[in-house]
Amino acid sequence: MMRYIPNTDADLRAMLEAIGVAAVDDLFADIPKALRLQRPLRVPKAQGETTLLRHLRGLAARNADAESVTSFLGAGAYHHFVPAVSGQLILRGEFLTAYTPYQPEVAQGTLQYLYEFQT
Repeated sequence: MMRYIPNTDADLRAMLEAIGVAAVDDLFADIPKALRLQRPLRVPKAQGETTLLRHLRGLAARNADAESVTSFLGAGAYHHFVPAVSGQLILRGEFLTAYTPYQPEVAQGTLQYLYEFQT
């Protein structure tokens, strides 16, 4: 019945008794029979990992993402390109400091980073 949960029949009976119902179907008694699914779920047979990943990537490709459509969530910062080297530039020692962010060394590092990035 519960294939992926390693409960024995005794475990199931103990759980149902603890919550005061006789069977799992009693848990759904408040849902009108007309609204309940009257057939087994149509779930495809199991697939291998690579086949499943290919299928999930295909499903994900049907969704819109921020790269394929204009997003108005950026408050005016829309499609732009950030060179890969930017991440390495900000790791350089002259842009880092052990001081707290309100000190001028950080401000100077930020100014230099922005200048390097923009040029």
